[in-house]
Amino acid sequence: MSCGCTHDEPVALEDEEEPTPWYRDLGLMLPIGSGVFLLLGLVLHWVDASMPALVAFWVALLLGAYTFIPGALRNLFTKGKYGIGLLMTISAVGAVILGYVEEAAALAFLYSIAEALEDKAMDRARSGLRALLRLVPETARVQAGSIQLEVPARELTVGQTLLVRPGERVATDGIVRAGRSSLDTSAITGESIPVEVGPGGEVPAGAINASGALEVETTAPGTDNSLTTIVRLVEQAQAEKGERARIADRIAKPLIPGVIILALAVAIIGSLLGDPTTWITRALVVLVAASPCAIAIAVPITVISAIGGASKLGIVFKSGAAFEEMGRIRHLAMDKTGTLTNNRPAVTAVISANGATRSDLLELAAAVERHSTHPLARAIVEAAANTPPATDVTEEPGHGVTGTVGGRQVTVGSPRWLDAGPLAREVELLEAEGQTCVLVQADGATVGAIGVRDELRPEAAEAVARLRRQGIDVTMLTGDNDRTAAALAKAAGISDAQAQLRPEDKARVVAESARQRPTAMIGDGINDAPALAAATVGIAMGAHGSDAAVESADVAFTGHDLRLIPAALAHAKKGRAIIDQNIWVSLAIIAILPPLAITGVLGLAAVVLIHEVAEVLVILNGLRAARLPREMRQSGHA
Repeated sequence: MSCGCTHDEPVALEDEEEPTPWYRDLGLMLPIGSGVFLLLGLVLHWVDASMPALVAFWVALLLGAYTFIPGALRNLFTKGKYGIGLLMTISAVGAVILGYVEEAAALAFLYSIAEALEDKAMDRARSGLRALLRLVPETARVQAGSIQLEVPARELTVGQTLLVRPGERVATDGIVRAGRSSLDTSAITGESIPVEVGPGGEVPAGAINASGALEVETTAPGTDNSLTTIVRLVEQAQAEKGERARIADRIAKPLIPGVIILALAVAIIGSLLGDPTTWITRALVVLVAASPCAIAIAVPITVISAIGGASKLGIVFKSGAAFEEMGRIRHLAMDKTGTLTNNRPAVTAVISANGATRSDLLELAAAVERHSTHPLARAIVEAAANTPPATDVTEEPGHGVTGTVGGRQVTVGSPRWLDAGPLAREVELLEAEGQTCVLVQADGATVGAIGVRDELRPEAAEAVARLRRQGIDVTMLTGDNDRTAAALAKAAGISDAQAQLRPEDKARVVAESARQRPTAMIGDGINDAPALAAATVGIAMGAHGSDAAVESADVAFTGHDLRLIPAALAHAKKGRAIIDQNIWVSLAIIAILPPLAITGVLGLAAVVLIHEVAEVLVILNGLRAARLPREMRQSGHA
């Protein structure tokens, strides 16, 4: 299956192919046919029907060999490349020359069925990608002036107005311009709770409009949106094998000529010292016994299966190396804003002074804050019942805003800029609780304080507890003040919180930790990009995180559920264990079988059976890596 795209090019949705049914897949049916005729030959041989048995063995041999011999010869003569298929070809031809048609048929069947299983495992690993592509509708309804047009989704451009009716999927990323509705994004982010959207709200490609009609202004082309970005990341992960896969390739490459030289040495030296037929036969057995086919596929099949399984959780590994490193993580650094918190500050406390009421205080603050772009300003404006007009509004970045409201000069700003006066104690207590305080002054007198806090995500404490049970230490990194950081960290169950950090400070802390032990960093903003790049594994949180964060990270989560973190780490740790198992099994086969073949303890039939059955077991073991963590399957996040 191929989407015809690369990491640098838009995804060609029209090139996506439906998977071929198994009964129409020649690559699978040929090995199955080979196995059927091999079994028939064994039965006929058992009942002493020698000639029909020989015919059945030949058919089994030809069917199985057709799957690898033509390709092996093409690579050898046209590209000068040799591989495992060439070893299998030489072994099968040699066995036939020596009259071992039955053994050659068994070799051809077992090798071809192992290769077919590998191909099917690749398809299974890519099934998440096909599912993602199917989330994009084929057509979209566009408002063009006074008329509506239905156009192919891939032809959408930025700035068009989409009409999305209830039950329809959003064709590309956009911003709601009219209408209110709830969006089902479970297939994209894994979050089961619908997301409420209205004018100004962002909608991702592939989301289902659950209720009201929406007018959406597109912010991304139909072939290059958040969903196709995820697809490209999945494809990149499937194309890159990871460090251990490259080690396996380095082992296999010199092993192939080494095995051929060893087999020639056994044949030549043995023939000079004994019966040539016996030693040539043993040389062919050695050739098969030392074939590195198991080790060549052991790591890639595991990594690709695991990456495919992770995509069902909304976890996208950008490379196999990132997946393998993820399995070693022992320390996790977490950004606070937007990762541990909802990134939607809300007013949590209002304290009045000098006779001002709560309502008066919020209205005065909202009047000037409505002109500010600061995240806290929006929270105050939303909390106010009314917002009176303000004039002569000026903003001093990092400090506050000043303006005239009803003839009074109103200033709203940080306690580090304004004097809290009689509210100093109250401000200190609010900050100790993790709230960010904003002071309000009218005509130079402090009339109140407003506490604003970006609340923790509801699953934060549970996610941190799971991480600690896995033996992973957690550190919170933030640019916020010490007291706010300490309060939020305590609520989340995090004992190590480092506050008042600039982006370069975060990168330094993470780099120092990574030098001591495998460390992951998770964040979602531009300011997190340096730290993400400095970590052993960088994780970008959320499909709509900043481009800088996504590009700097090794792993991307399409959703915001923090329970994905322990799930991803558990999944990677399990996959790494399976990789270790496969490598040791493969190396054991290469170490044990050749000596037994040279000494004549094992014949060709026994070596073929042991070697290829072990290969099938390695593949089946690798497929286990696609299985999702139990807690995620039970909690419905998969």
